[in-house]
Amino acid sequence: MSPSKDLKKQLRKEALARRDALDEFWRVEIALEMAETGKEKIDFEPGRVVSGFWPMRSEVDVRPLMFALREKGARLCLPAILDKTTIVFRELVRGAPMVEMGFGTVGPHEEAEVLDPTLMLVPLAAFDARGHRIGYGAGYYDRAIARLADKGITPRLIGIAFDCQEVERVPEENHDVIIAEILTESGLRRFDIA
Repeated sequence: MSPSKDLKKQLRKEALARRDALDEFWRVEIALEMAETGKEKIDFEPGRVVSGFWPMRSEVDVRPLMFALREKGARLCLPAILDKTTIVFRELVRGAPMVEMGFGTVGPHEEAEVLDPTLMLVPLAAFDARGHRIGYGAGYYDRAIARLADKGITPRLIGIAFDCQEVERVPEENHDVIIAEILTESGLRRFDIA
């Protein structure tokens, strides 16, 4: 393993331990507050396809935010794991069947329409003040975003995290996707990634 990968692994482990230590009830309250912030600060045209994610372990529960964005006219989708390297985004429709996706998460059934999101709420393990993120190590989002780019789609990326997941500096690798915005309990932060 490269020194960069080793450092990412250590930073991920430490950030997730801090996140896991957060009070469960506080996390619920914060998820609701973040939904209000997002509803106020995240603007888009009605009909825009927005990908969220079903929370696992101690992640921010982004579902209240997703539903707040639906009220503003978003068309929602969730990641569906196809294999060890690929996710697609299936439409989230009220009342449609959900299935286990592994990793303690669920997603829409395979009959749901596959959509290309133009606004993505991105889960992460850690981030820095430059918009660099550390995911969970499988690279699903990096590859999904690259596939969208191959189709000519440059989605607006908003990382979702708690403040305690911020680290001083994320080591950079060529395949890493930089996130222009991060939503935490402190608000929506925008980074200059040019």
